[in-house]
Amino acid sequence: MATPTPLELWFTRCPVPTATGIAYKLGWLADEFAADGIALRTLQESGSELGRHHYDHRLLTLIREGGNMLSIAAHAQGEPTRLVGLTWIEESQLILTRPDTGIAGAADLKGRRLALPGWTHNDIPSHVRGTSIARGMSLAGYKGALASGGLTLDDVELVEVPDRLRNIGGSGRDVAPRRSGLGRLWLIDALVSGQVDAIYVKGAAALDDARAAGLSVALDIDALHDRRFRVNNGTPRPITVHQHLLDEHFDVLVRFLAVTLRAADWVKAEPDRLRGILEFETEGSPQAVDQAYRQLHEGLHPTLDAERLALFDQQKKFLFTHGFLDADFALADWIDPRPLEAARALAAQPLTEAA
Repeated sequence: MATPTPLELWFTRCPVPTATGIAYKLGWLADEFAADGIALRTLQESGSELGRHHYDHRLLTLIREGGNMLSIAAHAQGEPTRLVGLTWIEESQLILTRPDTGIAGAADLKGRRLALPGWTHNDIPSHVRGTSIARGMSLAGYKGALASGGLTLDDVELVEVPDRLRNIGGSGRDVAPRRSGLGRLWLIDALVSGQVDAIYVKGAAALDDARAAGLSVALDIDALHDRRFRVNNGTPRPITVHQHLLDEHFDVLVRFLAVTLRAADWVKAEPDRLRGILEFETEGSPQAVDQAYRQLHEGLHPTLDAERLALFDQQKKFLFTHGFLDADFALADWIDPRPLEAARALAAQPLTEAA
């Protein structure tokens, strides 16, 4: 007996540029599945208790394109997910300082005080470590920045600042918060007040907040030549699915990925229309979006190539080493290349033939 078509296909993405978010805003994903009676749902706009699955990935028909900390943590906690693709999107990773500190590069960070966000408060105790996004990103950002100048974390003073966001991932109400929460991931107040000498920030919304606070860029991590220094929560960014979706609705997943591949192709041809979508997705101003995502077209297409996998494995090992994971696991056992391979073949067909 044929497997019945799922009534609801869920997807989730972080407040960053993704081919999934672009395809959704263009209406292409809804159009793809409308004739099949498949309801396309997004956790960000559901307003339901299901929002917690952005973090634990226990929703069986969920496709997740988001930061790697949560995806890796969910799998480390035993969720039967599979990695089906990796993107690489530079999104303005910066080390910020005040104009009066004299910090103008990686070497100047030696002996300085760097803000380290505290562990996230979470309604679900087992999710505390994996959902401590600001802490993990800041620590990885500092490690890469320092390494570019021949330094390590031992060469700086990490000043722990209590976490400012509450109940992330518990009720679902804080999944990809709209405008009210993104800038608060970063400890701008601690830098402005003089409590620390430098902080890590990422993304368009953070650029707007930093500009408003009169802060200076000490180091542009995106400009570092060696990609190993730029590995963090969003670089590489994984696309993960539940094993159930692979086993029961493989063709639906392939069609979903094919639409997002076409959206990635569209990006190069429609830069003006893209800006409006990115302002919505990232909550940044036009100026910040242009600055943060000027290289967007270069990494929006997912791959599972050797370089991205090696960098992704570097991030997984970093998270385990610094206490963000319950357990380590073999990356090779997590990967399933079949859906992306099939999606590429489908996306390459003329639309009339593919339909």
